[in-house]
Amino acid sequence: MAPSGNYIQGAVRALRPSSALGRELEAFRTTTPRRTFASTQRPKTTIATRPAYTSESSCLLGARNAGSKERIGLVGSSRKPLLQTRTFSNTAPRNKLKTIEQVKARNKGGPFNLTAAILFICTAGGLYAYLTYEKERMARKRIADQTKGVGKPKVGGPFDLVDQDGMRFTSDDLLGKYSLVYFGFSHCPDICPDELDKMALMYNKVVEKCGPVLVPIMVTCDPARDNPAVLKEYLHEFHPEIVGLTGEYENIKQTCKEYRVYFSTPPNVKPGQDYLVDHSIYFYLMDPEGDFVEAIGRNFTADQAAKVITDHIKDWEGPLKKKDRWA
Repeated sequence: MAPSGNYIQGAVRALRPSSALGRELEAFRTTTPRRTFASTQRPKTTIATRPAYTSESSCLLGARNAGSKERIGLVGSSRKPLLQTRTFSNTAPRNKLKTIEQVKARNKGGPFNLTAAILFICTAGGLYAYLTYEKERMARKRIADQTKGVGKPKVGGPFDLVDQDGMRFTSDDLLGKYSLVYFGFSHCPDICPDELDKMALMYNKVVEKCGPVLVPIMVTCDPARDNPAVLKEYLHEFHPEIVGLTGEYENIKQTCKEYRVYFSTPPNVKPGQDYLVDHSIYFYLMDPEGDFVEAIGRNFTADQAAKVITDHIKDWEGPLKKKDRWA
């Protein structure tokens, strides 16, 4: 029995770890980093999470042997997981709409409502008005520039006549203001009085909107009978601001030629002789530089003609000089 007992005690001593082996195992445990495992369960929402660590950081160690295993994820005696997740959300839960009133209330602030429709209509109306104005302005500009190019027929030019006060009046006196030139005569039975009435209305409307920047002028086509005194009395019945111009037959003929006006007054007329006078019926609008702008015919009403003149005056970008004569 003694020898067998010695054998058993020797085997037990062999299974026990030596002091050197124990020190190696202890050094291995202290130098090798421990791995901790968090919960693999994903949060139900996709909202960002923030890890929350517990204050207790000590872990329990296992038994000292070759087959020992580490107990992972335990903290103290409460056995709480080392890594926890906490969810955050800034959006309130959206309640299910149950009634039509709730649906209307929600859609009231949407992109298609009464306020949006009003804004759209106002914007579209403003854009249409602007494009229409620009289209009309460009059309007026084309009309005004038609006779300013090289090789195009020129309407208007230099003249040297006499006004209703017997004073010399030339084309230079028209510079600095718009002028509305009409050709007629005092013995005209019907057309000239109607057109001069229209001229007076046109002048008043233009002055009301633009100020005194327009000079109304009537050049007689009958110089033999329309002397300065006759013109002054005749034109005063229509408007005191209308300027009447007369002169010698050749001067009148040259002025009509410059403005492309047809007239059929005989050159040599005896005093008291009856004759017929025929002439063109247009108002010639001239700009402050003496250039032709537009011809206004009988088909224009006074309001329409005044609008045409007013629009051209507003389009003028240069200065409107006011001579002492017309101040």
